[in-house]
Amino acid sequence: MGTDHTPADDIVYDLVSVQYHALKGAQNNDRYRRDAEGHDDVREFFAEVARQDAWRAERAHELLGQVTSGGRGGLGAS
Repeated sequence: MGTDHTPADDIVYDLVSVQYHALKGAQNNDRYRRDAEGHDDVREFFAEVARQDAWRAERAHELLGQVTSGGRGGLGAS
């Protein structure tokens, strides 16, 4: 992957957007699981969705590091 992406690039925006929505989804799933009290199958579904959201957020974070700095930690570093 290239390392010359800036925070204004579409790819960076897209990854940040996916990460944000995955984190928001994981946060919402806590409430959804509480709402499904007494419905074990529904609670398990929401737990699985939360795991998927957490994976997506982590993966987006990793990819952001790669495209913005070659995985070295700073935006725009080359």
